[in-house]
Amino acid sequence: MIEVIKPGLETAVQDYPGRIGYWAQGFPPSGPMDDWSFRLANLLVGNPVGAAALECQFVGPTLRFRTATVIAVCGADMKPTLDGKPFPMWQSVAVNLGDVLAMSFAVVGARAYIAVAGGIDTPPWLGSRSTFHKAGVGGIGGHALKAGQVIAVGTGNGLAGRRVRPDARPAFAADKKWNVEVVRGPNDDWIDEDGHQRFLMTEWKLSSKSDRTGFRLDGPQWTFTAMATEKAPEHGSEPSNIIDQGYPVGAINLAGQTPIILVNDGPSMGGFINPYTVPSAAFWKLGQAKPAEVLRFNAVSVEEAQTLRHKIDAICTESSII
Repeated sequence: MIEVIKPGLETAVQDYPGRIGYWAQGFPPSGPMDDWSFRLANLLVGNPVGAAALECQFVGPTLRFRTATVIAVCGADMKPTLDGKPFPMWQSVAVNLGDVLAMSFAVVGARAYIAVAGGIDTPPWLGSRSTFHKAGVGGIGGHALKAGQVIAVGTGNGLAGRRVRPDARPAFAADKKWNVEVVRGPNDDWIDEDGHQRFLMTEWKLSSKSDRTGFRLDGPQWTFTAMATEKAPEHGSEPSNIIDQGYPVGAINLAGQTPIILVNDGPSMGGFINPYTVPSAAFWKLGQAKPAEVLRFNAVSVEEAQTLRHKIDAICTESSII
């Protein structure tokens, strides 16, 4: 068992790949924003890559362990300590009964992941332990951790002293500028060529009005083709309006003139166009970007996006653990 002394800012249980197969019923996949760091943390403690672990956002929790176990912290650097002494990240560490793990503000990156040998043992909902905050379902009662809460942990025989190879760790943007891959579509033909060039050449600022539902971007105005300006009235009055359609995960949803990246807890459909989509291989970058940091987009083909995904999947294996 783990006792929550301080919950941090929206620390919650997630598993990988999340709640798959229920988006048509209104339940998004959820799961970790940075699944690269998440999977490596699980591997370090001897868990399957998809085991439930804790995602910590911006400010980490303070936890007391009620049993001896093995843990690992990967992702954003929240200056973790164990009983007041610096805790090594990207490494599995044995903890004793009564030990306290304390985490602070993220100095590099935005989200850290705490994996525990045996995984977090909360009741699964629709096949997943991932927390979906908006609907109050899944995870630990459907909410972020609260002070005084006790979390159950599964049985596991973790090995301490395992490390992630330095070249297998994601490289965070120290200059606070992120180059994020995007694929054109599904509604790229509603944007004119000037609009496409402006989107790809702009340094978009991540708005503070962002969460696990959508990442709102601040930047210039968009321009449209006749498809958007001379459409049938049932599509709506704004150029970015369209008859309700399904949204892909990672869609860059154009609400009026404001692009919003639909991330892990985003809606499955709506009446706005999606000129671009962020592929799954680039989601870890979104998960580690803070508000006011800069996102610049790089157009890639579907095949290139798939190659990037296969590369990360190959890294998130025992071959990256030493």
